[in-house]
Amino acid sequence: MRLTRGELKQLAGPVVVGLVLTLGGAALVWSAGEALRSGQRHFAAAQAERRQNTERLARIAEEEREVKEKIDLYQRLKQLHILGEERRLEWADAMARIRKERELLDLRYTVERQRLLTSVAARPGNIDFYASTMKVDLALLHEEDLLRFLADLRESGNAYYAVRKCGLMRTGQAVSGAGMTPRLRADCEIDLITLVDPAKK
Repeated sequence: MRLTRGELKQLAGPVVVGLVLTLGGAALVWSAGEALRSGQRHFAAAQAERRQNTERLARIAEEEREVKEKIDLYQRLKQLHILGEERRLEWADAMARIRKERELLDLRYTVERQRLLTSVAARPGNIDFYASTMKVDLALLHEEDLLRFLADLRESGNAYYAVRKCGLMRTGQAVSGAGMTPRLRADCEIDLITLVDPAKK
């Protein structure tokens, strides 16, 4: 079927309109797809930023918890007078008080020179650990007297008391009715540990 020139002119308008609508529809589809892809990119970026913020907040909360633990530990060590220079006068006072309160028959001790501990694992910050070894010779009536002495020593503070070794031996002395006779002697080595910040020395 052949179309006349007039019929072609009549069809030209609708054809152009159809082409324009088709192109416009294609442009709308492409634009909608591009908007969707852009939205997905923004959504992914927002999710990534939210994850980063959540992780950052978790790190801050963990750091705050660690700082609080360290402050609590510092305050506890400060209360026990473990921080700072060694306190030999206070140690002597504590030994005299324990001997009197526990009515120990004989208590002799010497404290060696302070030394730097170089094998401390997980050393916090710039803190240095120092130890002075106390050698103790005790006359005892019962084994429990030694345990009470060590507990009293720890409670006295002014250092952290780490017992390296303790030996008990019988004296072989017969119990007399005239007075209390020690049945045991204890020989102990105790490290008196203090913590020092070199920057504050």
